[in-house]
Amino acid sequence: MTHAPNIADALREAARAAPDRIAMRIPVCRAADGATRWRELSYRELDGGSERLAAGLAASGIGAGVRTVLMVRPGEPLFLLMFALFKAGAVPVLVDPGIDRGALKACLAEARPEAFIGIPLAQAASVLLGWGKATIRARVTVGARTWFWGGHTLDAVRARGRTAPPARPSADADALAAILFTSGSTGVPKGVEYTHANFIAQVALIRDAFGIAPGEVDLPTFPPFALFDPGLGMTSVIPDMDPTRPGSADPRRLVAAIEEHGCTTMFGSPALLDNLTRFAEAADLRLPRLRRVLSAGAPVHPDVVERTFRMLPADATVWTPYGATECLPVAVIEGREILRVRARTDTGGGICVGRPLPANTVRVIRIDDGEIAEWSDDLVLPPGTIGEITVDGPSATRGYFGRDEATRLAKIRDRGRLVHRMGDVGYFDEDGLLWYCGRKSHRVVTRRGPLYTESIEGIYNAHPAVRRTALVGVGPRDDRMPVLCVELADRMRTNEWPSIKAELRELGERHAVSRGIREFVLHWGFPVDIRHNAKIGRERLAFWASQRVFYKPWQPAATPEAIEG
Repeated sequence: MTHAPNIADALREAARAAPDRIAMRIPVCRAADGATRWRELSYRELDGGSERLAAGLAASGIGAGVRTVLMVRPGEPLFLLMFALFKAGAVPVLVDPGIDRGALKACLAEARPEAFIGIPLAQAASVLLGWGKATIRARVTVGARTWFWGGHTLDAVRARGRTAPPARPSADADALAAILFTSGSTGVPKGVEYTHANFIAQVALIRDAFGIAPGEVDLPTFPPFALFDPGLGMTSVIPDMDPTRPGSADPRRLVAAIEEHGCTTMFGSPALLDNLTRFAEAADLRLPRLRRVLSAGAPVHPDVVERTFRMLPADATVWTPYGATECLPVAVIEGREILRVRARTDTGGGICVGRPLPANTVRVIRIDDGEIAEWSDDLVLPPGTIGEITVDGPSATRGYFGRDEATRLAKIRDRGRLVHRMGDVGYFDEDGLLWYCGRKSHRVVTRRGPLYTESIEGIYNAHPAVRRTALVGVGPRDDRMPVLCVELADRMRTNEWPSIKAELRELGERHAVSRGIREFVLHWGFPVDIRHNAKIGRERLAFWASQRVFYKPWQPAATPEAIEG
């Protein structure tokens, strides 16, 4: 049988090259003194354990092409199961834990799963709430026993795998490898279709973009990113934290893990990094062995970048890759360049996301909310003009599972290839740098033209009393009144809000893109996404703001079309 590419091959190769290297350190408990106790898995153990599980899963009806929901807490079983599913050719279905129950049920109904692997609580909920009721035919419980839902325990599957023949994944290189649901920060989560070629391309792009070498030690605070580490020959240190609340992760535990295990690399969402760097600054803390920090999921404020540099050695790097579940990474920028161009962000230019990776073709096209079936070079806009960002590259996924209409809106056919529409707006500057100006669906369409969230917010975020802002629109769809929601850096300054608001108005009047914005409302804490705690829930904020301001047709003093900087 022809062997098709499989992301699990990277684990096999790493196990052959360095079988005794630690692949993962996983927190298992806390000692009486509060210190975290760790379980170590070598590459040999991770590869061998997942091989036996793959055989057991296939023998239990969870083999090639079987869509399988995985609801297991971060730990040894989760990572063994992920690689076992890949080796068996099954299709993991991953949804963010903690999302709204209604949205979760809708996601699982859409994915039409045929198997369910989960902890007892997840198994019980799936039966009682009817998740995948019409399609699930196999169950594996990660726990001591099964109850009323039936199926097998993980231990039983593992035992079966010791005598079962090896699993045989599909030989089709274009076969579905996984369904990864988006965070749903701009609507209902959508199931992104991944092939093994997409995963393999992501590993290669990450390795080359950041110069990662085998033997390094990584702290991936977003657990799915730990799955890339075996392909990079790294050791993953899974942090002792709640992955659904990265913004609330205890910085002391993060620092302890970095120092104890000599982490050279870490990934953290902007919210996690903001919290960690504030702690490090207050404690005058340095992390001399940490050489590389990556942050993604939302724009990273330059102040956070500055604080990150202060806790690292002088030659360390801070990277903010740009991308999405559908295509990652697209472009990268190093922290020093972020600081070099921050004046443009502070004056309405948007967020610089750097240069596209060499493997990607990135183009900016005219904004259109409808379907674009076929590519035409006439779509492309010149530098300096805001439009929708598109990507053609090896990690760009092919569509959304069970969502043909969403796929048509997100993809453009181009001579046998698919160009992905990011749903983001931005532009290229005269130096070839890509600038992000916000989500296309979040632009505020006024009678004088569109306003773009990140362009506007960058101006007000530069105010020292402001933590962050969010531009929303109130009123008719094509005649919005812009409203700026404001979250203060220090809640103790709430009594100063009238004077701060006056200063924000004055600040906005200095720039053509924000001139005329008159409505400012104070908010105690923006709603954010579950995955990274960093993407602002603007739809919810827009509804909230509509209850607090009276709509008036907007009459700005100038047309807000120019990009300043």
